[in-house]
Amino acid sequence: MPERNIEFGKYGARGLKGHEAVARQLDALAGYIATPVTARRGLLARLHYLTRTDRSRTAARAAGLNVTDRTLRAWLDGARSPSRKNLERIEQAYRRVRRENVARYLTTRLNREGRGTRVEIHPLNQAQVERPHQRAVEFRHLNVRRWDRIVAAWAATDDRALDDAWVDQVIDLGSQWGQYEYVTNIGFAA
Repeated sequence: MPERNIEFGKYGARGLKGHEAVARQLDALAGYIATPVTARRGLLARLHYLTRTDRSRTAARAAGLNVTDRTLRAWLDGARSPSRKNLERIEQAYRRVRRENVARYLTTRLNREGRGTRVEIHPLNQAQVERPHQRAVEFRHLNVRRWDRIVAAWAATDDRALDDAWVDQVIDLGSQWGQYEYVTNIGFAA
């Protein structure tokens, strides 16, 4: 695709890919459990979320939490503690199931019946770039009306699809859309 940066940061610019900033903002909107999984309270909250219904248990198993019901009961009762590897699996399964559960809601909220959501794009940080190499980039905003592909790629944790879906929206900025491939922050609310 044209306008893609090949050697980002060569002259000292700092930022992150636009789709990564979008994923970070969607994660914030998803409302994950704040207590870490290593704390008993955080572990119990995640286990209850993953085992509350048959549907959530099936989704947790599909997300990689493959332990017996007996082991789950022992963890919930406090008779045993999960290993570090199982704690990571619990966290990954929880995040994946949570994303799948809130994806439809977020899509509806962000699309707002075709009106879309205003997105603020903060340009990359060029403080370390020497003057002759700096680009003239400024704060921009656009109204994204179609969030379906973006949220679906985020829910599936597919970075490539998320990048493609985000670039399809950023092209609406005009001929200089490539200057906003890397940003310091992207903000929107649902």
